[in-house]
Amino acid sequence: MALWPFGKKQDQPHETDDGEVEEAQSTYEEPTPEVPAEEEPEAATGDTGPFDGDTVNIGEFDFSDFSLGVLDLGSLRIPLPKTSQVQVEMGEQGPKMVHIVTEFGRITPVAFAAPTSAGQWAEASEQIVQGMTADGLTVEVEQGPWGPEVVGTGEHGMIRVIGVEGPRWMLRMTTTAPNGKEEGMRDLAREVTARTFVYRGDDPILAGNSLPVVLPQQLVSQVQQAMEQRATQMREAQAQQTQQDTEEQAIDDTAAALRDLEDGSATETTEK
Repeated sequence: MALWPFGKKQDQPHETDDGEVEEAQSTYEEPTPEVPAEEEPEAATGDTGPFDGDTVNIGEFDFSDFSLGVLDLGSLRIPLPKTSQVQVEMGEQGPKMVHIVTEFGRITPVAFAAPTSAGQWAEASEQIVQGMTADGLTVEVEQGPWGPEVVGTGEHGMIRVIGVEGPRWMLRMTTTAPNGKEEGMRDLAREVTARTFVYRGDDPILAGNSLPVVLPQQLVSQVQQAMEQRATQMREAQAQQTQQDTEEQAIDDTAAALRDLEDGSATETTEK
């Protein structure tokens, strides 16, 4: 699968100094695993991504060959792969994570605030390696288009974490793929990453904290429905538990009354 087969909508041939028409050229170069780990590619602000949305206009790009729509999360705008779906993971207090579910597996995008100096992904990747190792995964660090990618392999599949640093932000894409679909998931995740726009904004956010996410109205409606269903299930479970407790208490009271009767009968017989 070729990476970044897209261009700007305004791309037009232009004339050189000698009057000849020069064709637009792609800025993409095929990544090679030989890139040294210490060379950390920066997020582009031009023809290849991920993009700094505060300085690059997403409207200038054409992703129609790859996507049918853009997932707008406020701090992230992600052209969704065709046939993919968006899944909201619910926590106890509400939405917890947003996942992009594809034919190869799942992509979980998160953007973080970062300092102006580079190095946050290097630090974060070390922590991810330690965490995966502690979970019993076989961990490798592979070179990707933007630098090191952390790959953890388990019995049932693979987890890959892609990290890219931009101007005062860091993008993290976590992918999970079952056995047999790892390569497809890797390629598609890089395709999605290359088309993602990050909007850091000017609000003060501590480095390492995730950028705020705003769910689209359609997802908000789905989340509200899910939360209502969860609340209904909890009420039904509580009612069922209350009924069960009442029945158990009634059984205990009946058993106690029978014991009292038996004790009374035994005393009465002894007295006679």
